[in-house]
Amino acid sequence: MSGRTMARQVLVLFFSLVSFSSVRAQVTYSVPEEMPRGSVVGNIAQDLGLEIKRLKSGKARIYTTDSAEHIELNRDRGLLLIKEKIDREALCGQTTPCALHFQIILENPMEFYSVTVELTDINDNPPYFKIDEMRFKISESAVPGAIFVLEIAEDPDVGMNGLQSYSLHPTDHFTLKLQKQTDGSNMVEMVLQKSLDRENKEQMTLVLTALDGGDPQLTGTAQIHVTVLDVNDNAPVFTQKVYKTSITENTAIGTAVIKVSANDADEGSNSKISYSIKNTAGIISKLFDIGHNGELKILGNIDYERFHHYEIHVQATDEGGLTDRCKIEVDIADINDNSPVINIMSKLNMIPEDSKPGTVITMINVQDPDSGENGKVYCTLNENMPFTLKSTSNNFFSLVTDLNLDRERDSEYNISIKCADEGVPSLSSSITIPIQITDVNDNAPVFEKSSYEASVLENNTPGLSIFRINARDADQNQNARVSYLLEDSSVNGVSVSSYVSVMADSGVVQAVRSFDYEQIKEFRFCVRAQDGGSPPLSSNVTVRIIIQDQNDNAPQILYPVQTGGSPVAEMVPRSADVGYLVTKVVAVDVDSGQNAWLSYKLLKVADRALFEVGAQNGEIRTIRQVTDKDAVKQKLTVVVEDNGQSPRSATVTVNVAVADSFPELLSDLTDFTQDKLHNEDLTFYLIFALAAVSFLFIMSLIAIISVKCYRWRRERLFYKSGANLPVIPYYPPLYADVGGTATLQHTYNYDVCRTTDSRKSDMNFLKPSSQSFMTLDSSETQTLPHVHGERLTHEELQDQQKPPSADWRFPQNQRPGPSGQIQFQSTYLKWIPTRRAAATPEVAVGTGPWPNPPTEAEQLQALMAAANEVSEATNTLGPGTMGLSTRYSPQFTLQHVPDYRQNVYIPGSTATLTANPQQQLLQQQQQQQLAPQQALPPPQPLATQPEPPKAAQTPASKKKSTKKEKK
Repeated sequence: MSGRTMARQVLVLFFSLVSFSSVRAQVTYSVPEEMPRGSVVGNIAQDLGLEIKRLKSGKARIYTTDSAEHIELNRDRGLLLIKEKIDREALCGQTTPCALHFQIILENPMEFYSVTVELTDINDNPPYFKIDEMRFKISESAVPGAIFVLEIAEDPDVGMNGLQSYSLHPTDHFTLKLQKQTDGSNMVEMVLQKSLDRENKEQMTLVLTALDGGDPQLTGTAQIHVTVLDVNDNAPVFTQKVYKTSITENTAIGTAVIKVSANDADEGSNSKISYSIKNTAGIISKLFDIGHNGELKILGNIDYERFHHYEIHVQATDEGGLTDRCKIEVDIADINDNSPVINIMSKLNMIPEDSKPGTVITMINVQDPDSGENGKVYCTLNENMPFTLKSTSNNFFSLVTDLNLDRERDSEYNISIKCADEGVPSLSSSITIPIQITDVNDNAPVFEKSSYEASVLENNTPGLSIFRINARDADQNQNARVSYLLEDSSVNGVSVSSYVSVMADSGVVQAVRSFDYEQIKEFRFCVRAQDGGSPPLSSNVTVRIIIQDQNDNAPQILYPVQTGGSPVAEMVPRSADVGYLVTKVVAVDVDSGQNAWLSYKLLKVADRALFEVGAQNGEIRTIRQVTDKDAVKQKLTVVVEDNGQSPRSATVTVNVAVADSFPELLSDLTDFTQDKLHNEDLTFYLIFALAAVSFLFIMSLIAIISVKCYRWRRERLFYKSGANLPVIPYYPPLYADVGGTATLQHTYNYDVCRTTDSRKSDMNFLKPSSQSFMTLDSSETQTLPHVHGERLTHEELQDQQKPPSADWRFPQNQRPGPSGQIQFQSTYLKWIPTRRAAATPEVAVGTGPWPNPPTEAEQLQALMAAANEVSEATNTLGPGTMGLSTRYSPQFTLQHVPDYRQNVYIPGSTATLTANPQQQLLQQQQQQQLAPQQALPPPQPLATQPEPPKAAQTPASKKKSTKKEKK
């Protein structure tokens, strides 16, 4: 069988069933017979559009009403396989087409598909004769043309593989003649072609060959023995060539059906006729028999469900071997002799109480082999049941739920199904199906509103909470815990999850993005509330979000179009009247409502008395007659403003040319172009100047930062020097005697001691207001400032001189000493190299010169007193203050030195040293005695608070001071 060519055709027919959805498709396969076991019939999963996991989860199986199963289902591969070798002839005989009908049953949900496997015939059976030897006795007087009926051959195959033709050999006296019957078979007749001569040849043997149409062609043979008899010249003749009758099925065996009759004109033994049934093919010889008298009787059980019609060929033969034949047609009438057979294809023993109406519980198949009304079946259920039967196809029924189930009301049902036919009398059968109802989480969350609506302003902040939805569940505990989920949908082709999100636990709807009213004005989405049951139940609600407009778009100018090319001017003739329409500014605003209401006004115009713009329509018109004095070129700036809460605007420049001719207009346009080029050059210069100023500003910042870093580095170096503090170098005497009195013959200097933790290179100390360089003439009536010729000029001295002190009017012997008003000022000292100190002393001078400089003894007395006060203050102030010591010549004595310790400021300390009370009282008495002798008005009192310390000079500040002095 494996060496043969087998063709397999798969025909898949899909059809829709209006009544119910459990039958979804019918598949028809065509396979040859005799296929080996395990051969593939077809890919049922692919042809039905099912997945392999669906076959496994649905526990797919084959259901058939026959006891024999020829086809099996492989769920792992989704294939229909040959379970055992199929013989088409044994299964269907001569019936065509020969097919196997079964159903594929699936569960969860319950479904079934009808499958038909059509078996095609192969040439596996040769023709054969049940009687392989046929004998004829033919009279020699038989005339040519005499017919002798031969036994026909049988071939179990059908179609082209069945019996097709006959051949006879030799053909000296006889030939074959085939006559087509109404049932499609051929009647084989042997026709005498040449007269027989018994004396010449009494016995003849012929070979009859039957051939089929298969490839390769198969044959079957039978031998015909002919005996030539003496003359019998009359053959029997039937009274009718065709006899018709009808009987009902299940007619009793032995019942006479019909009687045939034939006549023979001969006499004697040649007139004796015998009857026989010649078409022995099939089961006719088992069901019928004919007697010698021509009566046809029932031999077996007649069943309408197997055959509805029979054709029986009867042959009449006389003693001389002459024959005749006729045909008997027998019709079988059906009777209601079969009760409906109920077959449960699939069923559920338990269903949940939340099963929806229409849920399939059980599928049944009802078979009634009867025909007509006897084969029509209807099924019913017992009353008051929430179930119903639906007919899915011919004789297939589904038991489905008709109402909502409630386990708390009825937990179990016993469903009785009764099926009956419509025959007379009606036959019926019934079955009982028990069903249990299981409990489930049958309360879904319910929203407080059927739909929600909220509004939000556009340009909102992402993450803004818009509003909150709420749903309640009538269940308890875990089944009542509600979670909120955003249903997947799209808004303008974009997933709704990119617009909003829903908090799963609270139901708060939040904005994911910033909305734009101009892009979307509103959108809808669904929110699903799901409880925590198993399985969870949920309900949906529609939410509508309305976007409110904000004035976030400025008007857009549509006309005139502002381009980078040559300006386009609107031409106004000089003869234009009042109200002449120059042009119209067209603008739009993509906002809505009052945010899109536009108003027009002139922002900048050369001559406001000539043009005006319509506030609502944007039309630019003349408001007076154009005159020759009006400029040819007019540039109007129109501002378009919307009516929003925060108005936005846009401007447009309209060039108007007042001209009567086109050449004049071209000239004006050329000027416009030149003006535009000039404006572009001016813009370039402005940008260049801004870049230069920015560069200079950055360089200045860099210079300042560099100076700061330099000074900081110097301070760090000084701090690191520790105790190695330099001593202030020697300074030349600040007073010189130029009058020849020789009162200042000796020089003196100061030693300044500092602490190591000062961290500063500068110091302040107080000294009496005095002029750095002073001279006193012999008359003591006036003072003249003198300096060394090589150091200062007279002009420089005048620049440096300050207002004189009030004490200069008194002679030296009358000038108040320690009791006089002495103003102390801060003097700024800086550590500098010795060479520089000798050249340019850095000691600042007081606020004014002294007419008569103090004597050296007075100066020494002041310094000694200050040193004593400092030493005493140092003992009380502790560390961190500055000590002073003086160095002076041995010629000086302390008896003539005045007391200048009235106010002494100690740098680095908050203490101020003052003179003792007795010395202050003595000074006041001396001033009172000298008061009548003063010729000038008393001096104005001076402030006793010392001036703040001056900042240290930097190289830059020195350069600036030098420049000022030069000026």
